[in-house]
Amino acid sequence: MQNASKTRLPYGLIILLGCSIAVLGFGPRATMGFFLTPVTVENSWSREIFSLAIALQNLVWGVAAPFVGMIADRFGTARVLIAGALAYSASLLWMSTVTDPSSFLLSAGVMMGIGIAGSGFFLVLAAFTRLLPPQFRSVAFGLGTAAGSLGQFLFAPLSQGLIAAYGWREALMIMGVIVLLVPLIAPVFRGKPSSDAEAGASEQSLGDALREAFGHNSYVLLVFGFFVCGWHVAFITTHLPPFIADYGIDAKWGGWAIALIGLFNMIGAFVSGILGAKLPLRYMLSFIYLTRSVVIAIFIMVPISVVSILAFSAAMGLLWLSTVPPTQGLVLKMFGARYVATLFGFVFLSHQIGSFLGVWLGGVLYDRYGSYDVIWWISIALGIFAALVHWPIREEAVKRLQPLEAS
Repeated sequence: MQNASKTRLPYGLIILLGCSIAVLGFGPRATMGFFLTPVTVENSWSREIFSLAIALQNLVWGVAAPFVGMIADRFGTARVLIAGALAYSASLLWMSTVTDPSSFLLSAGVMMGIGIAGSGFFLVLAAFTRLLPPQFRSVAFGLGTAAGSLGQFLFAPLSQGLIAAYGWREALMIMGVIVLLVPLIAPVFRGKPSSDAEAGASEQSLGDALREAFGHNSYVLLVFGFFVCGWHVAFITTHLPPFIADYGIDAKWGGWAIALIGLFNMIGAFVSGILGAKLPLRYMLSFIYLTRSVVIAIFIMVPISVVSILAFSAAMGLLWLSTVPPTQGLVLKMFGARYVATLFGFVFLSHQIGSFLGVWLGGVLYDRYGSYDVIWWISIALGIFAALVHWPIREEAVKRLQPLEAS
């Protein structure tokens, strides 16, 4: 297996550059909620049209993720990151020109979903397993995940400022150009994982790896649980700003809410990465999901105000993507590094199916009932479900790798 020593780059620099890609890849897509009102008002669309496009984006992202992982495992991470970033940039530029729903669905939905999948931070996390020694991986997972939220924190006020100063179309064009920085960094992550053979494991085909994973109950539970993370994150990112505006609160607080989630997630994700090297990962995930349900319940049961919005955003930020390091860690612990991008890609597909339903049903149920109350309560129930699903996961290597673990 290729390791960091062969890259001739310090571990810290590898992590820093990977985090930079996560910032650039995650930032623009996390700001889509700020475009909902100006896009729908200018084009006289319902919220459901915009919600469907972003939901489709999340679904395409998820469907593409396993295949992107397979390509990265086969041909190398750098090539995929470059192609994905080019598609991502092109989708933002195309989205800035559309005037009809079908073009919006194709640009903001299909093409952007493919672009995000190809330049996503989960590819960087998978590359970390190849480029970094085991003792650095959990922390690197936390830092890489936190960097995604740093992108959210930075791009939230940036996108609002660009919309206010130039308009939503120009704002999208500028962000499309910014994404083109990714191909300049991506060559650092050239190369692909080899088998675990150097550690004494036999070579395994992709088909065998998939059959092994989906025949493993703990992996299946992990797939179901990550669905809930996608639901929560995508629904809140897209619908929290308009939810706040519905209460007559200045739109700027929607921007600060999303930015604050990103800021506190940097803390939560980093701490999660640190704790992931010390605590049972399944119990960490159960705690995170249960706590999310409690935070959401308190938020919708108290009067909505600037104070409650900021408190909710900070608390949810701590729990936001803190699920990613332990989830990635469980995949690596169970199956090894050879097909980690592919196997995490299928877990991520479940995440994005949850994202699709959370965003889309948020718009549908809002249009039907005139409020977000129903979708909030569904989100609470799903958090409890995820807490229960993760608890019985067996946190150990599959039989194929157990002799290696024992040696």
